[in-house]
Amino acid sequence: MLEIKNLNVHYGGIHALRGINIDIPENKIVTLIGANGAGKSTTLRSIMGLTKSSEGSIQYQNESLLKYKTKDIVEKGIVLVPEGRRIFPNLTVEENLILGAYSRKDKAGITKDMERVYELFPRLKERSWQKAGTMSGGEQQMLAVGRGLMSKPKLLMMDEPSLGLAPLLVKEIFSIIKEIHLQGVTILLIEQNAKASLEIADYGYVLETGSIVLEGNGRDLLTNEEVKKAYLGEAK
Repeated sequence: MLEIKNLNVHYGGIHALRGINIDIPENKIVTLIGANGAGKSTTLRSIMGLTKSSEGSIQYQNESLLKYKTKDIVEKGIVLVPEGRRIFPNLTVEENLILGAYSRKDKAGITKDMERVYELFPRLKERSWQKAGTMSGGEQQMLAVGRGLMSKPKLLMMDEPSLGLAPLLVKEIFSIIKEIHLQGVTILLIEQNAKASLEIADYGYVLETGSIVLEGNGRDLLTNEEVKKAYLGEAK
């Protein structure tokens, strides 16, 4: 579905991504794990056209994304739920969701997807009239994911969806990610919660200082001694 080959990104004198290769097959959950500054968010920003690459290719359904603007990439079915939620605090829940469908013209489909989001997140339906900025962190994260779904994505990318959430809410968010995947959406997930993300991922990549140092089946990475020591808090 999406294939990254030899992707290099520079920020001034910083070599942020160093020739990474990533394959995201259709209908799979793929996760990128790594410490802060490893290049995870830069990878997502590059896919969305928000950060320009200095070398390499990004192919989506056998077509290069590098020539497209971000809004065109969204219209092709790739959506990013950014780190920090980035909801519109002064707008209501419903207004935030409607903005997620800004590139769509199918009113009946938008209404149907709004109901789908409310089924996934009943709390959002209860608070549809509420200003988004007055909601809890967990509710705002649900709204950010719901807003992303309103764009009708084929590939949904999520940057640290569990960041700052209580353990019970983390469990709920990951349960919802699995449900979204079961509904036919391919998922690229960035997470510092390596254990939770690898448990649901079909495939995983480990990024360190802009390079991929390990990759493999999610379950295999969970039992890898290097991963356990560096990311799961387990000693060898």
